[in-house]
Amino acid sequence: MARSESAASPSFPVVVTADWLRAHADQVVLADVRWYLDGRSGRQAYAEGHLPGAVFVDVDTDLAAPASPEGGRHPLPDPADFAAALSALGIGDDTAVVAYDDAGGSTAARLVWMLRVLGSRAALLDGGLQAWPGPLEPGEATPAPRRRTPVPWPADRVVDTATVRAQLGDPARLLLDARTAGRFTGAAPAPVDPRPGHIPGARSAAWQDNLDGTGRFAAPEALRARFSALGADTAATVTVYCGSGVTACHDLLALEHAGFTGARLYPGSWSAWGADASLPAQTGD
Repeated sequence: MARSESAASPSFPVVVTADWLRAHADQVVLADVRWYLDGRSGRQAYAEGHLPGAVFVDVDTDLAAPASPEGGRHPLPDPADFAAALSALGIGDDTAVVAYDDAGGSTAARLVWMLRVLGSRAALLDGGLQAWPGPLEPGEATPAPRRRTPVPWPADRVVDTATVRAQLGDPARLLLDARTAGRFTGAAPAPVDPRPGHIPGARSAAWQDNLDGTGRFAAPEALRARFSALGADTAATVTVYCGSGVTACHDLLALEHAGFTGARLYPGSWSAWGADASLPAQTGD
């Protein structure tokens, strides 16, 4: 797999520091993308306190189409619906975005990847909410809408279940699972998983391992070594999935941060694959 500057956003970093954000705060829209698998309300957490001026982005409605057995829990939204959601949030065609959450970037990565893959400037706040030293702001922001043009999802960066199935067993097609190791092996299945295990042939690449001991992204050279050891440096294609196509985006950003280009998202992920009893599943390492 090629290693070079990102074709999507070559002049905008994948991750930015709190110091960078303070210096460029008037040049970006801040997006709070908190979302919790345990059912807590991200919007409520945002309303209780968020970075000054940040808008709240809802993973379930702004960044996903309605769930379905074929599309999984978080299918990519229709381009027109995504553009409308961004417009209402004050994110226009030329708007730069810095997104954050309070969980290592695991959910904010979804918005950042979606924007970058469409050629827009977007970055993760490294360290997230916890890295921000200043006071938080309660309530909700009311941004002025901006013009946002619908853009189709690039066909070479998004794959469906049929494509993943057709490429099973091909050693040149690397498939990475961004869920925790326990969910990958099936030893610690989550209630949201339709069944334990993973797609046969996939390799475990838990998103948490993209972070260092401080909760920030590991250095690009460390990430490059990590994904090279998994086979990304020799694979013809790299496809990433997770439970529903959200934390997979963390791996996709880490791959880009490491210099790999062209990695693909399987949006249906395990929520779509595992729900189809006719598709094979594998447990263990």
